[in-house]
Amino acid sequence: MNTPTTLRYAIGTSALSQVLVAAASGRGICALLLGDQADALREELAAAFPDAVLTRDDAALATQLARAIALADAPSSNFDGTLDIGGTPFQRRVWQALRDIPAGSTTTYTEVAQRIGQPNAVRAVASACAANVLAIAIPCHRVVRTDGGLAGYRWGVARKRALLDMEHHA
Repeated sequence: MNTPTTLRYAIGTSALSQVLVAAASGRGICALLLGDQADALREELAAAFPDAVLTRDDAALATQLARAIALADAPSSNFDGTLDIGGTPFQRRVWQALRDIPAGSTTTYTEVAQRIGQPNAVRAVASACAANVLAIAIPCHRVVRTDGGLAGYRWGVARKRALLDMEHHA
């Protein structure tokens, strides 16, 4: 029988929203979530990691939380910390392609599919973006529809627009 993973998490406030970071011991940040309410963020974390035991530990994650808040306040910078990126091999390829998009730029789901060598996997790329639990650190907010419009964003289209606006004015 497997021992459940313990995830420590911390929640703070950025100019953009509430920010939650979570980490398993020594492996880096496995979740960086954005939202309006701390309770809803904890519920989102529990849904993303259903087999984990969640422990709030603001003191132990103070540095990582400060880095995540700094990133939320200035999304044109890179996350200054270790990420524990889960996901399938396909998702990791998509997420790496997202990390390669320069701040202040956008690309389309179709272009991401082409960049990873799977031009017919546009819907799967969109699904990988939706599965991303490392907001801003894996910048799925930089992916837009083919017509340039803002499509769904796990943390809300208004938040996506705000992140892009901050990057364009940085």
